[in-house]
Amino acid sequence: MTKDTTTSVLVGGGARSGKSSFAQKMAEELPGRRVYLATAQALDREMEQRIAKHQADRGSAWHATLEEPLNLTDCLQQASTDFDIILVDCITLWLSNLMGRNDSDQQILEEIDKLAASLNRLPATVILVSNEVGLGLVPEHPLGRRFRDLAGLANQRLAQACREVYFTVWGLPQKLK
Repeated sequence: MTKDTTTSVLVGGGARSGKSSFAQKMAEELPGRRVYLATAQALDREMEQRIAKHQADRGSAWHATLEEPLNLTDCLQQASTDFDIILVDCITLWLSNLMGRNDSDQQILEEIDKLAASLNRLPATVILVSNEVGLGLVPEHPLGRRFRDLAGLANQRLAQACREVYFTVWGLPQKLK
C-alpha cells in the first residue's frame, strides 16, 4: 500500500486467519491519525472479553475507538473528516447487526452498495476487515444460509469497490488486487 495517498482496502479471511492483526499492522504503518471503528456489540460476557482483548492489543498507536453497529457509512464519512486512517472491524458483524434489526435482504444490499460507493470518495484511507464464511459446509438452518449468502455478496461488492484486496490464510496475507 502506498503511504502518501488515501485508498480503500479489504482484508478477508476465515476465523483466526490473522486478518485483523494484518489489517491493524497495515494501519499502524501508515502516517496520520488512526481510528478503530468497531461494529461489534458487547451483548454477552464472552463478547465483552473479546472486545477488551482487541482494545488492549491496539495500544497507544490509535487516537480513538468509535463503536457503530448499524450506521457504518455515515460514521465513516464523519470519521474521515477527523482521521487519516480508519480501520473497520468487521463487515460481517455489521451485516449480522443489520440482520438482527430485521432488515430485508434488499435493504442490506442497499446498505452494502452505499458503503461500497462511498469508500473511494472519502478523504481517508479505509481498511475493512471481513470474514470469509462460504468456504465451509452449507449451514443447516435457513438463517445461517441467508447470512452466508449475504456475506458472500457483501465481500464481492466491497472487493470490487476497494483498490486493494487481501485474503489471509493461516496468518499469511495474500494480495489479490
